[in-house]
Amino acid sequence: MTTDDTNVSTLRHFIDGECVAGESNRFGDVYNPATGKVRAQVPFATAGEVDKAVRAAKVAFPGWAATPPSQRARILFRYRDLVEAHRDELARICSSEHGKTLDDARGSVTRGIEIVEFACGIPQLLKGELNENVASRVDSFNVRQPLGVCVGITPFNFPAMVPMWMYPIALACGNTFVLKPSEKDPSCGLRLAELAVEAGVPPGVLNVVNGDKEAVDALLTHEDVAAVSFVGSTPIAEYVHRTATAAGKRVQALGGAKNHLVVMPDADMDQVTDALVGSAYGSAGERCMAVAVAVAVGDEVADDLVDRLKPRVESLKIGPYDASGIEMGPLVTREHRDKVRGYVDTGVEEGATLVVDGRDATVEGHEDGFFIGGCIFDHVKPDMRIYKEEIFGPVLSVVRANDYEEAVELVNDHELGNGAAIFTRDGDAARDFTHRVRIGMVGVNVPIPVPTAYHSFGGWKRSLFGDHHMHGPEGVRFFTRMKTVTSRWPSGIREGAAFNFRRSTEA
Repeated sequence: MTTDDTNVSTLRHFIDGECVAGESNRFGDVYNPATGKVRAQVPFATAGEVDKAVRAAKVAFPGWAATPPSQRARILFRYRDLVEAHRDELARICSSEHGKTLDDARGSVTRGIEIVEFACGIPQLLKGELNENVASRVDSFNVRQPLGVCVGITPFNFPAMVPMWMYPIALACGNTFVLKPSEKDPSCGLRLAELAVEAGVPPGVLNVVNGDKEAVDALLTHEDVAAVSFVGSTPIAEYVHRTATAAGKRVQALGGAKNHLVVMPDADMDQVTDALVGSAYGSAGERCMAVAVAVAVGDEVADDLVDRLKPRVESLKIGPYDASGIEMGPLVTREHRDKVRGYVDTGVEEGATLVVDGRDATVEGHEDGFFIGGCIFDHVKPDMRIYKEEIFGPVLSVVRANDYEEAVELVNDHELGNGAAIFTRDGDAARDFTHRVRIGMVGVNVPIPVPTAYHSFGGWKRSLFGDHHMHGPEGVRFFTRMKTVTSRWPSGIREGAAFNFRRSTEA
């Protein structure tokens, strides 16, 4: 079983098609969260090592950009097949470093594969527009062309899926790429890069550098980087956006979330309960689309909801990812586990009612693992820290609203605007909610409204810095820029050729 850690390996970077050892002599520990033991050490890149990766990508760019889109698509088709063939391997790597259950990890790899499948349609996605005769014998058309070297900085919670939100589309568009995965669970990113080369991606087109803030800052300010894609917390997203745009980069930076689920009095409460258990406690709450706040409209709805949730959350089966029947694994690090515990302490101090307390949860045989049980707070108020801040753990807050209007106001007044949902049988309420909430992704009787690969993912307000959402059509627009060409070919046969634009009313 993978949870029995015996050897500590040393990871590498992936530059110009090869695994290369780190040169900085600075390393970070990568843990198995179920055991609390170090399973690997990851090298932290220097600015010089980052420069090597960017230079490799820069050198590879002209040839890759000149490769016909149909040929790039064929390589991505092969890559899709390889990732599918290695899905279980990638899931196990993900679970062993992140802690999430194998089923959850497999599902996340599958969602990444769906983005690759979307990117395989790049010949169609890059088609431009043409107008004949915008003036006499003058034609105008536009094309979308790649940017150059692009960078992805990804979080720990989805070490396979989130990188695949970025580089498959970037590569399909003709860019080259440098990935900086989370130092907490970097092995998925490295393995995915190896598979890309196996699929036929030329050396230098996809590179991986590991590291901390030193590597991030070197990427954000490197003169040869054209664009930066980021997913993480709101403070870091704001920093990435500010730093990289000041250095002249195009940036999309997705930040944190505090996703609300509004429960109307006419909702199917069995459906609501199932939805909240899955969306609040799946992946131990370590996902930006987790439901963190249940807004119950009316005290009767709130009392019923809490009564239903309490036994379900108390009975959640927690344990190591490779044990059977596990519903929730550990948190990614000891520090993060302690941070989530601290939020629960704060909620008690603030006066919220702690209905289910999972702070002292332990797993037999894994007492050093980073486990915490599910928690539920009731009577949470909007001025409490546990309501305002992203906890990123298995903690659900129940807020009581007097009516529908108050519920909508709660959603709209929060500074984060990633996702929100409403559960109701009333079509008018659902339609009004979807139109009025200031949220990037909205669900109706769907708790986690994550768009499919051919739509785009992103929030509003302080959940997104930049103008483009991720993957889907927005991803193609982000990783390309438009060029408009206006052309006229004088004919030697014709007499009296005019070299000026005619008025549109002229024949």
